[in-house]
Amino acid sequence: MLGFLIFIVLPLVASLVISLFDWPLFGTPQFVGLDNYTRMLTGDPVFWTVLGNTLFFAVSYTVLNLVLALALSTWLHQLGSWGPFFRVLFFIPVVTPMVANALVWRLMLTDDGVVNSFLANFGIDGPSWLSDSQLAMGSLIAMSVWQGIGYNIIVLGAGLNGISPNLLEAARIDGAGAWQRFFRVVLPMLSPSLFFCTVMTIIGSFKVFTQPYLLTLGGPGESTNTIVLYLYRNGFSFDKLGYASALAWALFVIVMLITALQFSQQKRLVNYDN
Repeated sequence: MLGFLIFIVLPLVASLVISLFDWPLFGTPQFVGLDNYTRMLTGDPVFWTVLGNTLFFAVSYTVLNLVLALALSTWLHQLGSWGPFFRVLFFIPVVTPMVANALVWRLMLTDDGVVNSFLANFGIDGPSWLSDSQLAMGSLIAMSVWQGIGYNIIVLGAGLNGISPNLLEAARIDGAGAWQRFFRVVLPMLSPSLFFCTVMTIIGSFKVFTQPYLLTLGGPGESTNTIVLYLYRNGFSFDKLGYASALAWALFVIVMLITALQFSQQKRLVNYDN
């Protein structure tokens, strides 16, 4: 309980108090009330841009991550003794430092990097993956899916292992084809694991920072700027800790609302029957 108060409650209260001040990194803070929140909602067009970028990233990343993780975990489940080996391979990027992964991807995606050099072998003039506003966000999403998909593969694989083979055999005897067994038996039985993965993946996607910071610095323009990166810049580059705290609370409220919406639909979407 003491640890919860020290490491959770006190920092939350402190950040809420700071958000009510014009609080420079060095200098005397001045109380401004709700001005930081008013400015964020009505006087800062960049906030709405980074919010849109973050929402786009969250939706794209979550959908791609879950679809690919479900497909790969289903495939690995059928590999028998080779399944654990490939699960470890997919999980390695999860435990590798994000900074190292991002730097490797930046080297790969530069104009003279591995990707464009490979395309050049086929006579294809590779694009500027990180400096083209139409491609930069896609590059961030691709790197993030590669980084994080292994976690969901492990969780969904555990869920698949918990499905009784007798259920699938009974469905097969009743005449259900492979796709019918997947959608009418496997998916309902896997829904608790899918729900957990969805909640955790969405929460993680809203906290994206390292990828845009190291790959694109939020550019070109504001095309890959996200809420957490914008928060960081306001706090430590623009010397506006109060406004950064207000942005942090806005992010907290958004994530809480989305998570609450998901849990409100839990009974309708998730099957806990054995």
